[in-house]
Amino acid sequence: MHHFLKVTDFTLTQAQEVFTLAQSFKNDRLNTPAILTKQSWGLLFYKSSTRTRVSFEVGINELGGHPVVLNSQQTQLGRGESITDSAKVLSRYLHGLVIRTHEHAIIEAFAEHATMPIINGLTEFNHPCQLYTDLFTLLERYSPETININALCGKKIAFLGDSACNMANSWILSGALFGMQISLAGPPGYTPRQALIDTLEANGLPVNFTYTSDPKQAVQDADVIYTDVWVSMGDEAKAAQRRKEMAPYQVNTELLKLAKADAYFMHCLPAHVGEEVSKEVLDSPQSIIFDEAENRLHTQKAIITKLVELNTSSRRSAK
Repeated sequence: MHHFLKVTDFTLTQAQEVFTLAQSFKNDRLNTPAILTKQSWGLLFYKSSTRTRVSFEVGINELGGHPVVLNSQQTQLGRGESITDSAKVLSRYLHGLVIRTHEHAIIEAFAEHATMPIINGLTEFNHPCQLYTDLFTLLERYSPETININALCGKKIAFLGDSACNMANSWILSGALFGMQISLAGPPGYTPRQALIDTLEANGLPVNFTYTSDPKQAVQDADVIYTDVWVSMGDEAKAAQRRKEMAPYQVNTELLKLAKADAYFMHCLPAHVGEEVSKEVLDSPQSIIFDEAENRLHTQKAIITKLVELNTSSRRSAK
């Protein structure tokens, strides 16, 4: 069973096919192949959501399927039913399941016991659907005709803020996989964790990112400046401390000028204006945040399509 739990779960060839599919879906949205006809796909949320829920719900519908939205607290999971039993039961009803949750171990456990494809809609470790969306959004600019992943090689991505958050991890993994330079800047204590290093090594990928506490150094000559919220869901008790520590890493016009003249600003949203990013940068022509948001729909439709194809091929091979 093929799942999509981490950025590294697709090979480079498969990733290229996903991006090519995303472009075709975007260019001709009204004629999306109904590959999920008579299928029901679940969307299981442990965390609140706007972009993930709406983009997956619409995308599954456009692929011909029926989305079933589940709040973890309104299922027996919220009353203590085990993930093992839940995964086995839901596999008898559904053809696939998207999960947005806290600990990455939760989604790994679902994948271990499910007999349907599991897609990571966000965990505290990484956010692969968002990252693939971001890469597709960049490929629309760097390789608009062919959407060729080779166009990513050598690009410098500067990530500012919490260098141990799920988006920082996602960029580090993708940088090693696609040959990009990942330059992180954040306060001491927010550096990449050992679990991230272990994942790189387990996938035979180089530990080639850089980290500094100097934001100006990190963004120097960058092709892209990326940031995320300083206070993630679940970290509200530490909000005041985190805002104080992260303040020097706000992406503002002064910092943006140190990157390449044609550098892009990216953010997975929602953004907190005046915290991780200034209003001037968020509203600037270099900001491509709403293209990112739109592309969640097209890229996730491509990810689902690729998983269906891989799992159909695996079942045929097993017969």
